Amino acid sequence: MPETLAWWRKGIDFSQIPHLVTDSPGPESIKLHGRASKIMKGLSSQVKLHPVCFKEGFGVTLTDVDGNTYIDFSSGIYVTTLGHCHPKISEAVANAAKTLMNCHDFTTPVKTELLEKMVEVLPPGMNGVQLYDSGTTAVEAAIRAARAFTGKSEFLGFMMDFHGKSGHSVSLAKMNSTNGAGRAQGFYMLPKPYPYRPLFKKADGSIDTDAFFTYYEYVVDNATTNQIAAVILEPIQGWGGSVIPPDDFFPKLRAFCDRHKYLLIADEVLTSMGRTGKYLCMEHWNIVPDITTMGKGFGNGFPVTAMVANEQIKESFEKISASTSYGGNPMACAAALASIQVIEEEGLNENAMRLGAFFERRMARMKAEHKIIGDVRVKGCLMGIELVKDLETKEPFDEAGKRVYRKAFKKGLAWIPAGHILRLSPPIIMDEEIAAKGMDIVDEAIFETERELGYA
Repeated sequence: MPETLAWWRKGIDFSQIPHLVTDSPGPESIKLHGRASKIMKGLSSQVKLHPVCFKEGFGVTLTDVDGNTYIDFSSGIYVTTLGHCHPKISEAVANAAKTLMNCHDFTTPVKTELLEKMVEVLPPGMNGVQLYDSGTTAVEAAIRAARAFTGKSEFLGFMMDFHGKSGHSVSLAKMNSTNGAGRAQGFYMLPKPYPYRPLFKKADGSIDTDAFFTYYEYVVDNATTNQIAAVILEPIQGWGGSVIPPDDFFPKLRAFCDRHKYLLIADEVLTSMGRTGKYLCMEHWNIVPDITTMGKGFGNGFPVTAMVANEQIKESFEKISASTSYGGNPMACAAALASIQVIEEEGLNENAMRLGAFFERRMARMKAEHKIIGDVRVKGCLMGIELVKDLETKEPFDEAGKRVYRKAFKKGLAWIPAGHILRLSPPIIMDEEIAAKGMDIVDEAIFETERELGYA
């Protein structure tokens, strides 16, 4: 492992990590959360299940107000990909905050450097950029850009993908009554291949990817007005449970889009910036989208996102009033530029791939040993463990998911629940020693849950 990764080990005895001095959540966490939750509503499931109050983070650890230190397997929510408070990134943001915080979308030196660096590291031809401050905003901009370029207004999205919480991004995801009376006009949902739960199967029971595309053609012919601007997807589902389609899906999707002259939009807010071992997850399948979005780890915790398009499409940005109040401010640009530089200097894409190989081996062993693990999924440092009541019926086991999540948190692992699917996204600076400690905690929590629920 490169010596430059050692910054997060300085001053910490990792033989003592995790380090718990009270129950988790402890008394101070309970007290502070009680005060805050009287005022702030709409908290995530991970907070509701385990209301810890954090006060600081460093590298791969988080410390709460009671003095308990946890191994971080969440990276916020896929955000602090390069570790908490990376000194180079923190210094870059601080220097920008002391120099110039906002000048709308006027050019600044740091913005120019960032834009040129993005063109350098992203796939060839992806050279049109607009900067934003949230993933939803970037997705909405991509939708408008696709409409402006094609002159068409319909979109195909995928069930259980997640693209944001406002406007048309909501219509590209699972609907509920609070989102309105229904999906916005012109948005159509398709099933995405899910290898563990295949909707279409071959005679031997394996997933039939071609059958999905036959169904897509049927939807286009019978549900749309054939005015489709783009197909938009998450390469790997985040909220949906780290679901990774089969390898043949992406080349076939690119061919489907090209055949119909649809744009392909890859929403990589979650999967970009080294999370899977590449700057863009789609690089794993050698697929270049027409438009992509980036976010979360793009600024390693600072709110900065991007819409990126190819040479042909980028001029369409001029038609959509693309700028925003906070997009591309000097602090955001400094954070994003420093993040790319850190990935390059510390070899973190390569480290994410090494960790991914370790996690694959470890999770395959766990799947063989546990009666409630139905499936495990790994791509770099983006992982999922699917818990089921029965390996044959594959019935989701939500209660087990909640118990495992809480037990592991109480043992010193900060991570992400998703019902019966356990989501894991450690910082990509981590080494195998700490990764193994984290997986030991998950392993132990699953064994304990199995005993409690009668699976031992």
